[in-house]
Amino acid sequence: MTGEHLDTSIAGRFRIAIMLTAVTLAAEIAGGIWTGSLALLSDAAHVFLDLFALVLSLVAIKLASYPASDTRTFGWHRTEVFASFINGSTVFLMAIGIFYEAWHRFLDPHEVKSVPMLVIAVIGLAFNLFSASALHGHSHDDLNVHSAFLHVVGDAAASVGVIVGAVVIHYTGWYPLDPIISAGIGVAIFWGSWRVVRDAAHILLEGVPRGMSSGEVARAIREVEGVNDLHHMNLWAICSHIIALSAHVDVAPEYKGRQAEVLRRIEELLFTRFHISHTTLQVECTLCVQAPVLKALRHRPRAGHQQHPSPHGHGHCSHDHHHPHDH
Repeated sequence: MTGEHLDTSIAGRFRIAIMLTAVTLAAEIAGGIWTGSLALLSDAAHVFLDLFALVLSLVAIKLASYPASDTRTFGWHRTEVFASFINGSTVFLMAIGIFYEAWHRFLDPHEVKSVPMLVIAVIGLAFNLFSASALHGHSHDDLNVHSAFLHVVGDAAASVGVIVGAVVIHYTGWYPLDPIISAGIGVAIFWGSWRVVRDAAHILLEGVPRGMSSGEVARAIREVEGVNDLHHMNLWAICSHIIALSAHVDVAPEYKGRQAEVLRRIEELLFTRFHISHTTLQVECTLCVQAPVLKALRHRPRAGHQQHPSPHGHGHCSHDHHHPHDH
């Protein structure tokens, strides 16, 4: 599936989820006022945050489709990661709110109309499950969709908690069960939000993509025929769809006249084995073999200030390549 078709598919699924979540929000607000149920009104606030997260994610997808420009050479792909970070943070705050509300409800249980509460919670659960199924297909390979999926799943779990609480309360009248279930839901949401924030922050800090080893990538490149050594390598993720790599490649002397062939083999290896689609490879001379594998970046004076040229900053044949399968 091409990047454009993938974005269209994801955007369509988000629109379905947004519509269903909006209906759920309206139903729970009306139901909470009608039944006097604080649980339903609290869950409505939960749903509102879900709706905010879904709209934010859809906006991020739209911005990511904008082309690169003179001022943003990578385009707007990073907006996906920012949206994921914000979504994960809101879920984190949501979990804290659930803990706070559960504690107060445990200390001071409130009577609710259990039957209307049950009916509205079942309706909300059905809409949440439809929304989750719409997003699930892309939740494993897209961080933005995954964070929004967690919002919907968290709300579905909250609906299950409300349903169980309504049934037990109806037959036993034991109102403290409601805050106990809410606290359990809060623990699950807390853990999920931490993972989303952690992964988004890792991308924003230019970390090596999770599940990938820079050492393994370097060894694979060195095994390509014609490669003598590798150094000054950087490996990072632009967003959940695009992994980028830049490196200096030392080509064996007998392959100096076949540099393009060697680089093409490296690019094919990186794309098929590691799904690295954005590569910048620079051919080096054998004088640079002793340079470190990983490139350390340092602050340099801005234009107009005295600069000292790098010993490897000129006299090299470079080859920049952007794979046609870029997202």
